[in-house]
Amino acid sequence: LIMSALKVNGIRHTGASSDAITLATGGTCTAKITNNLSNRNLIINGAMQVAQRGTSSTSTGYETVDRFRIFTGGTDEAVTQAQHALTSSDTGPWEKGFRSSYHLTNGNQTSGAGAADYVEIMQKVEAQNMANSGWDYTSTSSYITFSFWVRSSVSQTYYGYLHSIDGTEQLYGFSFALSANTWTKVSKTIPGNSNVQF
Repeated sequence: LIMSALKVNGIRHTGASSDAITLATGGTCTAKITNNLSNRNLIINGAMQVAQRGTSSTSTGYETVDRFRIFTGGTDEAVTQAQHALTSSDTGPWEKGFRSSYHLTNGNQTSGAGAADYVEIMQKVEAQNMANSGWDYTSTSSYITFSFWVRSSVSQTYYGYLHSIDGTEQLYGFSFALSANTWTKVSKTIPGNSNVQF
C-alpha cells in the first residue's frame, strides 16, 4: 500500500486571482462556495424521527410526528396517526437509512369511500426557508424537487399538492399510483412560476 499527500497552501483556478480553498496548518480549510444552497432539504423532520407529543393518536392535527399533521373529512371512524418503526423488511427506505415513518391507519369506514371523503397529511414550510432555498421560484426554467417514500395497503392513484399562500394563492397538484404494500419513492420536479411569492 502506497500513500501520498499533496501539500499546498491553497487551491485556485488558473485564471483566478485568489484561492478557492485555503488550507491551514492545523489541517482545516476554508472554501469559497457559491452554490452551497443546492440540494438542501426543506422538510423538517422528514425522516419522522421526532414525535414529542406522543407516538399514537386518533385525533386530527399535530398529535404525533413533529411538523406533520392530518386533516380528515367524511370518515366513519377516526384515523389513527402514529410514529411507526421501520424494519429491514421495509425494502427501499430502510436501505436509504430511514428508521421511522408516519403511519396512518384508516378506521372501519362502513359507509364506503364517498366522493368527498379524505385524509390529508400536511407540513407547512416557512416562507423564509423557501425564499432563501436557492430556488428561483419565479422562473419557469428553475425547478425544485419534492420527493418522499410512501406505502399503502390499497392500490390506487393518490393525489398531492403544494400550496403557497403569500400574495395570490397558488396550487401545484400532482398524482402518483401505488401498488398495494409496496414502498415507492415518489419524486416530482416542479417549475417556478411568475405568480409565486414567498
